[in-house]
Amino acid sequence: MHAAAEAATKQVVTGFIDAINSRRAEGFPRYLAADVIDHNKIIHGEANEPGAAFDGFRQQLDAFGVLNAAPQQLIAEGDTVAARMLVSGTHTGHHSRMPEPTGRSFEVEQIWIFTVRDGRIAEIRAVSDRLGMFLQLGWDWPAAD
Repeated sequence: MHAAAEAATKQVVTGFIDAINSRRAEGFPRYLAADVIDHNKIIHGEANEPGAAFDGFRQQLDAFGVLNAAPQQLIAEGDTVAARMLVSGTHTGHHSRMPEPTGRSFEVEQIWIFTVRDGRIAEIRAVSDRLGMFLQLGWDWPAAD
């Protein structure tokens, strides 16, 4: 893939991150494919179906009155962008994992891997310090099913 195309792919990802940080959920369709697959459902609590990521990210915005995803590094190869992120927030609203707001804040490192097709994010995978996040927020670790 040409360097200009990889730069455009990065721009889709940074546009989506900007939409999250500015709390513009109405802007998500500009960056996310309608049938986007989010493989990171454990935190979001979203349905396991294409397109459910829209609701998952809205849940995050509802749960965290302050939420910031700060890209520390972006690497593009072909249609894939890996983003090393520093993500922080304050739990002030309902969350499917912990409905009662704790008012506590967190800051953890995450790695998000985006697949971009036809100018929109088609897949999202993420790895994050969930234990660190839960401990900082005062949340109980989920029991095994």
